[in-house]
Amino acid sequence: MSTLSYDATGAARQAIEKHIDGLVEDRIATRIFAKDHTLWGPDAESESAVRLGWVEAAAVSQPLVADILELGDALRAEGITRIVLCGMGGSSLAPEVIAGTAGVELTVLDSTDPEQVGAAVADRLDETAIVVSSKSGSTLETDSQRRIFEQAFTEAGIDAKSRIIIVTDPGSPLDKASREAGYRAVFNADPNVGGRYSALTAFGLVPCGLAGVDIQAFLDEAEEATEILNEDAADNIGLALGIALGGTTPLRDKIVIAEDGSGIVGFADWAEQLIAESTGKLGTGVLPVVAGPNAPEVSGGADDVLVVRLVGEDSDVELGENEVAIAGGLATQMLVWEFATAVAGRLLGINPFDQPDVEAAKVAARGLLDARPEPTPAAFVDGAVEVRGGAWLGEAATVGEAVQALLGELGATGYLSVQAYLDRITHASLEGVRDQLAAVSGRPVTFGWGPRFLHSTGQFHKGGPAIGAFLQVTASSATDLAIPERPFTFGELIAAQASGDAQVLEGHGRPVLRLHLTDRAAGVAQLQDVVAALAGQASALES
Repeated sequence: MSTLSYDATGAARQAIEKHIDGLVEDRIATRIFAKDHTLWGPDAESESAVRLGWVEAAAVSQPLVADILELGDALRAEGITRIVLCGMGGSSLAPEVIAGTAGVELTVLDSTDPEQVGAAVADRLDETAIVVSSKSGSTLETDSQRRIFEQAFTEAGIDAKSRIIIVTDPGSPLDKASREAGYRAVFNADPNVGGRYSALTAFGLVPCGLAGVDIQAFLDEAEEATEILNEDAADNIGLALGIALGGTTPLRDKIVIAEDGSGIVGFADWAEQLIAESTGKLGTGVLPVVAGPNAPEVSGGADDVLVVRLVGEDSDVELGENEVAIAGGLATQMLVWEFATAVAGRLLGINPFDQPDVEAAKVAARGLLDARPEPTPAAFVDGAVEVRGGAWLGEAATVGEAVQALLGELGATGYLSVQAYLDRITHASLEGVRDQLAAVSGRPVTFGWGPRFLHSTGQFHKGGPAIGAFLQVTASSATDLAIPERPFTFGELIAAQASGDAQVLEGHGRPVLRLHLTDRAAGVAQLQDVVAALAGQASALES
């Protein structure tokens, strides 16, 4: 097994010293692995009773390996060299990390942006098979992606049924429909595992195994990690991390997860959705912030921030004050963070397995698709950007002034959430505004690609502390794609998703600045220039 190590300073170390003996005495570790559903209080019992399958996923998933590898061999023998994963939330983030860390190509399509979807469908279709992953079997985004690929296969003279593999819960609408349709394979996942805890189930294993990842070694490592975590001991690293996440006093509720030489590709993105969706509810929670090791939040010293560094197994990192360093292999880390998040939920007094506010944005989006209202008039237009916002915009007349007005809505404990409903492949550079806005605002900043964040951090935005300000970026597209047998296009769908989420956030009293790019390339460049200028001004004032 990979070496698992941990160190902590400041508030994290103090919290561990305060809580560890009590957690050990209460046998929290062994009770979690015994699937004790009473650990999170009476209100959580019904949900947690059917959401603890993840503790044994490494063992339960072993029988899947042979079938996955056999199918992968058969696909390659037929000349299929490209696997596309159609999925959202935990169904897509875990496979992306697993494949990326293994250096294996896996195209993850977790978007409804017409340009990103179109590019995925157009790329090497004759060599492509798709994995459609949906726990509920009714995820709108995933169903739309399946429909357009099925149409493309058929139009290209390819037997679509032979190219579609399904991963879903047994008995879901997708399970039944897929078997009736005669798709290539249907894999059932353990229904007692929630989507964000599903990395070690069929949702993580099927796409990665078909793409060429050594999933047997991955599961073997996780099984060994299970033995280490299933121990009521003061040196249980999972307990220590859980205390750091949810047990500091006063609570440091912004957790900056900084990649610092771990060698695990994109792990912080996966951990972000796990923590945000699990803890952000009932007006409380922990906000994960994905950042680099030198991000402004890391050195900012804010008293509501804790830094967790993901380091290499042989690294010798000198920690600053109020920091944590954790090292381990990917499967080990995934299980540790799942366990730690469950522990944090107990300390925070919330149910880490439900997501009561996720559905709100979906309902709003469906309502907008049905009603097709006219867009809210822009407050003003600046270059390639239409600007919309609340009364707090004041006299703002440029994009820069609008952004500054939004930042003015941040309180001393607030955070800014940037939400980009764009092609995250083509416009990946836009993520660079995160560090600049953190420097300008002096507060933690998160960056999410829409609509995928709606299935993860979207829960925290609406159910967590009411301290967020939101910068939403949408864009017109020169091309759109019809969704087969649906009365709306991908462009209309993503627009409704963005508008629906903004509507729900504003209904919760959150300030939302909506920037709509009338020309994608020009608008992205303009926004980047505006933020760079604000960062330059802030730097000049400091010096």
